[in-house]
Amino acid sequence: MKAGSINVWNIAPLFKGLGFASMVIVFFCNTYYIMVLTWGFYYLIKSFNSTLPWSTCDNPWNTENCIEIFRHDDCQNGTIGNSTFGNLTCEELANGRSPIIEFWENKVLNISDGLDEPGVINWELMLCLMAVWVMVYFCVWKGVKSTGKIVYFTATFPYVVLIILLVRGVTLPGAYDGIMYYVKPDWSKLGEAQVWIDAGTQIFFSYAIGLGALTALGSYNRFNNDCYKDAFVLALINSGTSFFAGFVVFSILGFMASEQGVDISKVAESGPGLAFIAYPKAVSLMPVAPVWAALFFVMLLLLGLDSQFVGVEGFVTGILDLFPGKYYMRYQREIAVAICCLLCFIIDLSMVTQGGMYVFQLFDYYSASGITLLWQAFWECVVVAWVYGADRFMDDIARMIGYRPFPWMKWCWSIITPCVCMVSAGKYTCQYLCHLTLVLCSKTRYNFCRWENLTKPVWGAHHLEYMAPDTDIKSLASLSPGTEENKVIIFESVM
Repeated sequence: MKAGSINVWNIAPLFKGLGFASMVIVFFCNTYYIMVLTWGFYYLIKSFNSTLPWSTCDNPWNTENCIEIFRHDDCQNGTIGNSTFGNLTCEELANGRSPIIEFWENKVLNISDGLDEPGVINWELMLCLMAVWVMVYFCVWKGVKSTGKIVYFTATFPYVVLIILLVRGVTLPGAYDGIMYYVKPDWSKLGEAQVWIDAGTQIFFSYAIGLGALTALGSYNRFNNDCYKDAFVLALINSGTSFFAGFVVFSILGFMASEQGVDISKVAESGPGLAFIAYPKAVSLMPVAPVWAALFFVMLLLLGLDSQFVGVEGFVTGILDLFPGKYYMRYQREIAVAICCLLCFIIDLSMVTQGGMYVFQLFDYYSASGITLLWQAFWECVVVAWVYGADRFMDDIARMIGYRPFPWMKWCWSIITPCVCMVSAGKYTCQYLCHLTLVLCSKTRYNFCRWENLTKPVWGAHHLEYMAPDTDIKSLASLSPGTEENKVIIFESVM
């Protein structure tokens, strides 16, 4: 059966809503994921300078608290002296800010104080956003045949860049410590529910599970294509690439920690903090920094474009499947892709404003990650294994590829995967309800800004090398009791 992510659920028409749900998820994902490419493209353009703009404090967007170099091991006996900044106390240095952080917050994002202050559009980011969407459109508009040819380059060239960066990374001082930090896990973290939730979300998102994109791409295969073998190849290549990239990243972070005299855990970031703060900062410490910065952001842009191609292709294929053949019109696909890209671009304009990062985080947290994917995957497994029938599905696969998959797969669809999804989603929900209950049971009115916790910047209190060793990190949320009693303001917070 050749069908997209909606019509594929004709196997159980009562649950066809799962197809529409996956379309909504992938649409939201296409909308906000493009911002990562936009920021990467912006950084790539800024990399073509003799001096990286995020490596110095003499730019218009820098503040008087900007400090280019600070080492914890030099901060002894309460003072530090250097030829650049004179004698400064550790207390004064605790208020210092890295130039990369100021470039990210003051120049790239020009971030406002909250979601209720959208501010003005950053025209440089808007032009980058437009350029990236134009690239996506002309790579996807003709379908998988043209996209497949482009992916031969965009999917393989990043491996060349990764190898170059790895060779450079392992030759830097401190690289060994960074790699050892990467390969020696902290087993105590396995007892934390959030670690399992984040891991499950990452796997689901990385493999595009529940998004319908793989279903759409698979619909273009021949009937006898060995999809069972392809599933294993996809998993091995995907996870193998992530594991290999970890050596590249942590060898550089080890060098960064060595240069700044701090522990590797102080510079290890995740999400935007890694791609746009930690790694650019590490690159700025290398000789010939613009070259390595350009290589990194070219790799980031190409990898992101691959993911964006898949998402847009999956969404457009699902939409076109809703129209019977008798309604076919010339340039139907090109028009559908153009409408999809234009609509996403219009929504993305809210993310290139001063309050755009807060909008981005709302999309990231609620639309295509966490409990959303877990819930979608749970019901997909239930419908296939228990409504349509696991044995019947195994027979269908055997009819296609000529042999039956390993019986373990049937138990995964029927029991293991649904249970894992439910446990993870349950923990996710419990955390949310616990936070909500604490507020509902309170007898004191709290003047909480609704968005203060919800949209706390994902890079949080970062780069502690600019703080004194014993300095406490103050919470970004402030709590002040009100005067009225028995009045509670319900607020949401990011767990």
